[in-house]
Amino acid sequence: MEMLNIAARTLGQMRMPEFCPRCFWIQLRSGGKLPYQTPFPGIFHSIDKYGKDIIHDYFDRKQKLPEWYPDIGNVKSYLSSQKLHWTKFRYEDAETGIVLQGTPDDIFRMADGKHHIVDYKTAKATKKQDELFPLYEVQLNVYAFIGNRRGEFPTTALSLIYVEPMTDIPSTEFDGVMDDAGFALNFMATRKKVELKGEEFVAGLMRRAREIYERSRPPAGRDGCEDCEKLERVAGLTRG
Repeated sequence: MEMLNIAARTLGQMRMPEFCPRCFWIQLRSGGKLPYQTPFPGIFHSIDKYGKDIIHDYFDRKQKLPEWYPDIGNVKSYLSSQKLHWTKFRYEDAETGIVLQGTPDDIFRMADGKHHIVDYKTAKATKKQDELFPLYEVQLNVYAFIGNRRGEFPTTALSLIYVEPMTDIPSTEFDGVMDDAGFALNFMATRKKVELKGEEFVAGLMRRAREIYERSRPPAGRDGCEDCEKLERVAGLTRG
């Protein structure tokens, strides 16, 4: 059986209300990306890394998380970024022939020896953002699945932490965030707990992903799928 690499975020697409099996088949067959797909802006990765560096530096010096950080329990340490890179944080599932991989934002080792996985989102915790929650829920549960299956990071808790830019400040406070070198942007952190589901939750999604991938022809698309309509228009242009 051909090994199939699937990222945690990609698997999470299967739980979204607008999930389209046809687009998913094309995405898997084309190396994980749909044609003409806009890449994720790199600035968000830079902000995430900057925030983690600040949090880790504070923990190294104080042996605790910053006061503004949402309460997640008694943290004893954090895992280094090298251990969490997708090239190392992966699991090969013998049943489905799928290699699950991803890069957790943070994994904290708690006082009881278990682990708490955190994913940061540079965004406002709004209703619109919550529409992506099914994807984030799978993403975090995949990280827990990988950690538990590898036996290295037994996990008991998952959290989303929205890191919201504080842009609604009065002009009277502008002088406090600006100097001759530039200006600063403050952030506020809000935690949303995520249910830790059983391993069957992730295993079931892997089996479905393998079933879709193995089809010789793409399955029917979701009614009203805009990506399917765009692909049909492109195909029509090439056919003349």
